[in-house]
Formats: sequence, C-alpha cells, structure tokens
Amino acid sequence: MKLDAPLSNGEVALVGAGPGAASLLTLAAAKLIADCDAIVYDALVSEEVLNMAAVGAELIEAGKRGGRPSTSQHDICETLIELASAGKRVVRLKGGDPFVFGRGGEEMRALAAASVQFRVIPGITSGVAAPAMAGIPVTDRSVNATLAFLTGHEASEKSRMDWQALVEAFPVLVFYMGARNLPQIVEKLLEAGLAQQTPVAIIHAATLDDEQTIVTTLQAVANGDVTAQSPSIIIIGDVVNERISWKD
Repeated sequence: MKLDAPLSNGEVALVGAGPGAASLLTLAAAKLIADCDAIVYDALVSEEVLNMAAVGAELIEAGKRGGRPSTSQHDICETLIELASAGKRVVRLKGGDPFVFGRGGEEMRALAAASVQFRVIPGITSGVAAPAMAGIPVTDRSVNATLAFLTGHEASEKSRMDWQALVEAFPVLVFYMGARNLPQIVEKLLEAGLAQQTPVAIIHAATLDDEQTIVTTLQAVANGDVTAQSPSIIIIGDVVNERISWKD
C-alpha cells in the first residue's frame, strides 16, 4: 500500500498530526488532510494543521482534554464508522502519534470489527519532539541507556505503576498529559527515592508560537514554586542538564 495514495470512499486514515507545527507533518499526513471529505480531530491538533483541510471538508471536533468535558471514546469510534459507512473519505487526526497514548489501538480495533477499511499514518510523537525543540536530548550517552514514556494520569490513587521500580530502572522519565497531576507525580517520585534536586523540564505548546520551557527541580515543584500549563510534556532526569537552547 502507498500510504499517501488518495483515500477510497468509505476509508478511514488514522493520522498523527505531530506536536503542532504543520511543517512537522509527514508527507502522507499533509496529502490526506488536504484531500478528504471529513476530519475528526482532537483538541491538541493545531489551527495551522486544520487550515490545511480541503475546501468543503467537514471538520468534526472530538476533543479529549483531561479535566474538561470531552467526547467519549465510544462516540468517536461510532462517528468514524458512521462517516465511513456513508462513503466518506475520513481522516482521524490525532495530536502526536495515534499509537502513543492516543487510543489509536482502540479506534483501529473498532474499525476492524465494523469491517471498515483503514490505514495508519504515524506522526512525530510529542514526547520526543517537545524535548528536542527545547534543546534537550531524551537520550544521551553520558546519562542514560534506557528511557520511559509515561502518562500523567497514572499519578492517581489507582496508579498501575510501580514507582520504586520505575525510579530504579529509568534515569529519564517523559510524562505525557502530566501538567494537571504534576504535584502528585513529583510526590510519588520523591517518595520512591528520586533526589530532590533532580532536574525537571516543563515544555508547553512545543513547536507553536506560544511555546515555553521551564527548567526546575523536583523540590521546587514540590514546594509549589512551579506549576505546569496544559498541554505540556514533562521530562525528568539529568538529560535536562544537557540542554542547549538552540533557538536562541
């Protein structure tokens, strides 16, 4: 299959929109966004990317943002199936990559169960792109040979994570959707034995005009001196000290 080939009637493309800037879309993503009948998009998809939609394409918001009213995953899947069943060429547009904390797997399974033809267009995931834009390498030979990508939602009381094992195994932690629960994340990491002066970078709106990077420590966050604005990628570990502000 040629990934950037025009969609067939009744076909759905699960497309990664990358971290925000339209220039970081894959060639296949840009082509399909510009040539489809309907786009079902997440809250994190930028206006710059949506402005690339074909004239007359139906734009359907299916935002999912922590702590705010959002469309249920079941309803999103049903919308995709209904549009495809009506013969529409559909792009399901998701921030970052559909399969990195994006529920792309759930949507793929729903489409397959409904016998809907689909394809997958990966995107640049924000957990790598945001630190890179801030001049922070997620891996550095002098710091780490392992890396963990995590969701900030797991800082709740019902967390499935073994925080002690996490701290012992991974020198660098990258949290998606961690802004809201940052105090709880830091509390659990400190309880698990991570040093108070461990560096933390909070990267908001990476690749967009209002991008902002805050470099701090676990202790400063625990003291309430620093807060995170959503959406943010949070990277914790000594790679933060390797930062080079290349945009400056």
